[in-house]
Amino acid sequence: DLHSFPTRRSSDLAAEQNLQAVRAQEIQAGVRQNPNFGIAASDISEPSSVNNPYSYAFQVSRLFERGQKRKWRLQDADATTSQTDAQLQDSIRQTELAIKTAFTHMLIAKASLQLSSASLKDFGHEVDIAHDRFKAGDLGKLDYERLDLQLSDFESDQANDIINLRQASDQLQTLIGVESPTQDFDITGDVVPPTITETKDQLLQTALTRHPDYAAARLGVAAADANSRLAIANGTADPTLEGEFDLTGPERSAGFNVNIPIRIFDRNQGNKETARFQADASRLTETAARYQVISDVDQAWIGYVQAKRLSDRYGQHYLDESHDVLSIAQFAFEHGGIALIDYLDALRDARSTALDALNAYQQTWLAIHQLSAASASNLDRKSVV
Repeated sequence: DLHSFPTRRSSDLAAEQNLQAVRAQEIQAGVRQNPNFGIAASDISEPSSVNNPYSYAFQVSRLFERGQKRKWRLQDADATTSQTDAQLQDSIRQTELAIKTAFTHMLIAKASLQLSSASLKDFGHEVDIAHDRFKAGDLGKLDYERLDLQLSDFESDQANDIINLRQASDQLQTLIGVESPTQDFDITGDVVPPTITETKDQLLQTALTRHPDYAAARLGVAAADANSRLAIANGTADPTLEGEFDLTGPERSAGFNVNIPIRIFDRNQGNKETARFQADASRLTETAARYQVISDVDQAWIGYVQAKRLSDRYGQHYLDESHDVLSIAQFAFEHGGIALIDYLDALRDARSTALDALNAYQQTWLAIHQLSAASASNLDRKSVV
């Protein structure tokens, strides 16, 4: 089953670890300034006297942030984590699309091999009957040999389908993390694609709400805005308060200091401008991501509509018609009603129609997978068995 496969590649697992590393920065963003403790002593190696007493000083100081720096750091870290998570989800979305595409290639290759094997078996039986007719004098040597030569096309089709199936199987196994692909690997699924019940507008609305790439762009705006506010806050002066206790001989005293940097030259103006331009750029990126989502859904939708229309024609009309034509031609040839050349033409047409039908089914499935990825939906989940 398609949806029983793992959807994490090594690159996705690495991205998950990177997300955890980014999330850890939220802890660091929330930490407060540490206090400082200091001890100063003088004349402690000399004998203490009234004129030369020993002296000890104990200081405790701490820098106090202004401008809500901690708040903006936390918002910036939180928005960055959310953006990184959305980027991870977009990577997983692309992995899922690759797996679904490989699954469809293998499913159609498997169906094609089953078709060519069945056709080879049926036509081989037809050649055996023709051989008996030839031996009985009911069929000319030329007609029999032309039928026998036609058997090579069926054998060639089967050989090619065996190769295609093995290659598709190896590709799918590699994508789902199988270290050494095996020949007994198998899948099940519905070859005939389903009809999507959602409208284009519904899928577009879902995409604008859930699409991880667009979500990452939106969260990028939030991160850039928080970073811009943090740059402004970093331009404010942070005072340092210090309390001191002094012991000089028998005398004791206490005091305090307040240090406030005078930000005349460095007001963080360069970082403020940089953050402002980055915020403007992130908004343009969000707009471009929105337009891209709309375009992707529109292209995927028209691809699905056209592919589904053609596959329905094969499933509901051309395959049945081709089967009828071949059955009539086969009966007529066996009873001398048509020439061998006409029967071979009907046979080639039937094979071509069957392969075209499988190709139409495959294109429709690929269009559904693409539409699912573009709209951040699971349109193919309910129809896979």
